[in-house]
Order: sequence, then structure tokens, then C-alpha cells
Amino acid sequence: MARLAVVMFNLGGPDRLEAVQPFLFNLFNDPAIINLPRPLRWLLARAVARRRAPIARQIYAHLGGRSPLLELTRAQARGLEKRLIADGDEARVFISMRYWHPMSLHTAREVRDFDPDEIVLLPLYPQFSTTTSGSSLDDWRRAAKRVGLKSPTCAVCCYPMQSGWVRAVADLTAQTVEIATKEGEPRVLFSAHGLPRKVIDAGDPYQWQVEQTSAAVVEEMGIPDLDWVVCYQSRVGPLEWIGPSTEQELARAAADQVPVVVVPIAFVSEHSETLVELDLEYREEADRLGIPAYYRVHAVGTHPDFIEGLHDLVRSVRRNIVQRGTADGTRFCATQWARCACQGER
Repeated sequence: MARLAVVMFNLGGPDRLEAVQPFLFNLFNDPAIINLPRPLRWLLARAVARRRAPIARQIYAHLGGRSPLLELTRAQARGLEKRLIADGDEARVFISMRYWHPMSLHTAREVRDFDPDEIVLLPLYPQFSTTTSGSSLDDWRRAAKRVGLKSPTCAVCCYPMQSGWVRAVADLTAQTVEIATKEGEPRVLFSAHGLPRKVIDAGDPYQWQVEQTSAAVVEEMGIPDLDWVVCYQSRVGPLEWIGPSTEQELARAAADQVPVVVVPIAFVSEHSETLVELDLEYREEADRLGIPAYYRVHAVGTHPDFIEGLHDLVRSVRRNIVQRGTADGTRFCATQWARCACQGER
């Protein structure tokens, strides 16, 4: 019986209003987010965090003064741990957040003390980006080295078309589409967090993988002639971002006078960008534009198909099957996505 540690990675969020500004500083001080030399990045991160903190505090005030992400991730961890123990392993699932507690160094110490035979790294980002999974895994490697963690380690890179993940999103979306159809033939907006265009142009596979996920969900739903589009939310700053934006698609739906069903296609848990941006801000925009009806699909959370999908990912990577390819290790992402971390690590 193997002693197995699985480390789940996610963004994290402030646990009180006083933590909002330091959380934002940690975010913008990440070189994967702002690629500047350390002294300049530190100064810019400090200034941006101070400027954005008042608005961010208002956002988290809508959520009771804190992010729900850690609590929701713990529920996912419990579900996965239970499923792994049922396989006969002595398994523990740990949580490592990138920008707020528990962070990599703390979790790496916990994993070291558990003294596992194997470690599986499992980002809760279905689509790979250097700004999310890449950053989290890099930070983990630094922390693991610092605490002297030597157990054999393998990493799940991404899973944009993993069957359990796709089934869970398709199930929740189909239920909402059925309700929305009472208001007319709805348009499904698969909304993902945006990225600056320059990140994609540098070889980041995120946008391509989001599109693959969305197409797989539509196929799984099996609804002929479904009206759907991929769009991107949360644009900030002066840079050109990938599109179309969710705001643009809301305006188009208003012009066409069709109901919308908004699906968070890159988030597996509820947090500020679903509970505030999608549920409040975009709903208000839809009302202002005169969209006939606005519906939002829940994030997959602990949906049984998603938990089973995570279990399958852990089991597969332990067999050294490359997640973005096949058992023989062929590449999933096209070669143009040069920053795709296809092979993981062993």
C-alpha cells in the first residue's frame, strides 16, 4: 500500500478584508504576472496593490469579507481523498494556494512531515497557462527544494478535455439551458478569465485549450444547433487582451434579443470572479442592455463527475501517462504552443 500525497493548487484569496492588499501584492509581485526585474516589480506591485485594494475590498465585502475559495477547495480535497483511499492507498490531499494561505512553503512542510512514498501535483486549472499552473508548479518546486522534500514527484499539467471535467460542466450547463429555453433559444457564453494577447503570442496554450474544453462540452451536451461562443472576462490595464470579451458578447446578445447562459469554463470553484463579476456586475449589465434573460451556470465544485475526473488524473499520472497526450507520450498541444509543459516531471 503506497503512502500517497496529492497537492492541489489554486489561486487563493484573502481570508479577511485586511488581507486584500497583501493578497494583491503577492499576485502582482509574481514574475509570471509582471515580468520585470525584481526591484521594479516589487515597487510596481506595491503601487498597484495599494491602488486596487479599495475596490477589491468592496468586492470581497459582497462575499462576507473573505474569499470562499479555500473552504470550497477543502471540500474538493476531501472528496478526492475519500476516492483515493477507496483504492487502497494511504492517501492525503493537501492544498497549496499561490497568493494567500496556505502557500507552497507551508504545504511543502506538511507534505514532508507526512513522509509520502509518492507525490502527485494537481493544479485546479483545467487549462494550462504560465500565469496559473506554470506559476504554481514553479513556486512549489522552489518550496520543495527549500524544505528538503525528496519523495518521487509527478505533475498533472492540464486536462482541458478530461472526460469527468467535461461531463460535469456539460451536465450543469444542460440543466441551465433547459430552464433558459423557456425564455427563448438561449446563447451559451463560455466565459474564461482573459489574458494579455502577448502572453498567448509567446506560446501560452491557454486560449486554445479553453476553446477545446468548450467544444468538448458542447459535444457532450448533444444539443443540435446550440448557439454558443467562447469569450473572456476580467480585462484590466491598457494592453491588448484576447477576445471577444464577455461584455462584447452580452452586447451582441442584446442586439439579437436572445437570453444568455453564462458558463465559467476555466474555473472549478466559486470565487469573486463568479460570485461578483458574473453574478452581479454582468447581470446588471445584461439588465441595462435589455437582454431577455440572464442565467449563470455554477462552477463544478464537488460534482461527482469532476471528483471522479480528478481521481482518474491522479491514477493516470502515477502510471506515467502524459495527460495532454496518449500513453506513448505524444504531444497534445500543437507545437506552436511552445510554453506547454507537456511532459510534466518524474
